[in-house]
Amino acid sequence: MQLTDFKAVAENYKVIFFDAFGVLKNSEGLLPGIEHTFDWLKENKKDFYVLTNDASRSPQELAESYYRQGMHAITPDLIISSGMLAREYLDLKVRSGTVAYLGTEKSAHYLETSGLKTLPISQVDLKDVADINALVLLDDEGFDWNTDLNKTVNLLRKRNIPVIVANTDATYPVSKTRIAIAIGAVAKMIETIVGKQFIRFGKPDAQLFMFAYERLKNADNVSKRDILMVGDTLRTDILGGNKFGLDTALVLTGNTQPQDAEVLIRSTGIIPTFVCKSVVIR
Repeated sequence: MQLTDFKAVAENYKVIFFDAFGVLKNSEGLLPGIEHTFDWLKENKKDFYVLTNDASRSPQELAESYYRQGMHAITPDLIISSGMLAREYLDLKVRSGTVAYLGTEKSAHYLETSGLKTLPISQVDLKDVADINALVLLDDEGFDWNTDLNKTVNLLRKRNIPVIVANTDATYPVSKTRIAIAIGAVAKMIETIVGKQFIRFGKPDAQLFMFAYERLKNADNVSKRDILMVGDTLRTDILGGNKFGLDTALVLTGNTQPQDAEVLIRSTGIIPTFVCKSVVIR
């Protein structure tokens, strides 16, 4: 497996799509020196966007988290979250009633802006569910995993309603050696129990890439050949970019560790266009 310098790769593209966790930041904060990468992008007139499956916070809150760490280049308009697609779906498909959700109050931001009534699953009364017209799985926090997951299953046994998974990630790293279960894995478990198929937004599905593609600043002058997708996970970032027709760069600062990369690429058959140690430009 040959490593390629990220700067040498990025020079050949007009637009860079970055994953967030494992690419720009990790459990300890921003990657050291990442500000130099964004200085270089600005100097070389490269547009960029952050494409994230993180539906736990709004783009404004996500941008503020970067700002607090001294990163001012990432503004809310440059963040494309899978939660934004969930909101768009609700606007188009669910016209009235209540949307129940699994997640935190902050994650429910995406639902509240759709104009529908929202209700955390903990407050759902299973004796009175006639008004609940959709369920959205947003985040792995904000609910009791025993009581509320059981309540979710029983709600779906009572109501044949669309279930939207706004974050398809199965796990996320919490340190260099540990991972935690994400809402995508919870969704798969519930699907198996109730025997229904849920609607998913987020990488690797094409909708998130299309959503970002339609919002490019200079869309008339940019084709898919001009865009590079950068991520740390083969099954989401790289597979999604490949399926959408983008060149992809796998970085080894997150879910895919240097010692595992070649084996994982061979075993999954998911082949990035490039493999880079990091996106940090020195």
